[in-house]
Amino acid sequence: MISTIIQDAVQDGAELMTDGESVEKTLSIIELIKSGGLAGQLIILLLFILLIVASYIYFERLFAIKAASKVDPNFMNQIKDHVSNGKIESAKVLCAQVNSPVSRLISKGISRIGRPLEDINTAIENAGRLEVYGLEKNVSVLATISGAAPMIGFLGTVIGMILSIFEIANSGGSIDIKTLADGLYTAMTTTVAGLIVGIVGYIAYNHLVGRTNKVIHQMEANSVEFLDLLNEPI
Repeated sequence: MISTIIQDAVQDGAELMTDGESVEKTLSIIELIKSGGLAGQLIILLLFILLIVASYIYFERLFAIKAASKVDPNFMNQIKDHVSNGKIESAKVLCAQVNSPVSRLISKGISRIGRPLEDINTAIENAGRLEVYGLEKNVSVLATISGAAPMIGFLGTVIGMILSIFEIANSGGSIDIKTLADGLYTAMTTTVAGLIVGIVGYIAYNHLVGRTNKVIHQMEANSVEFLDLLNEPI
């Protein structure tokens, strides 16, 4: 009798384990997004578009800044030789052959040679502002995305919680866990997606700012070197 009871218990336990294994399932990212409902899917789509925009701006600006930072180490030495020997036209031609912010600043200064040093400095500063504006093109969009993406994700969180509360209020005392889970899926998936896009945008923005500042310092150093050359006694 006892052995029969033990065998039945073991058999029931095995059936439960088998049933547990049969209902066990993994949730993929696609299924997780689908479980978020229409509101969650729309917010995820918006965040995905923002991620694509942020990635495009980052790589486009990264390559542009990298190209702008390339300056021939002998460029300023050649400019010094031309200016010191009075070969102003040769210096202009050299600047025209080099496509970089530094060469354009020096070219602007060379075109003002003969005027007061203050006028030359002002011309270089104005040209420098335009170059900096070109380097920072669309970088502010990354800052906007890094701040807006988490807020959009939190908007999805609020929408998901509202849906869950609405289902609880209209459940009539019996809560459907599956329907309630849809609202929670919306809340969680949009929050995670918003934070991911925000983090990516924040890191990309700060990296570009750092690279841009290096180019700006390079421009300033070469501009000061050129002005010192003009200020040297003949």
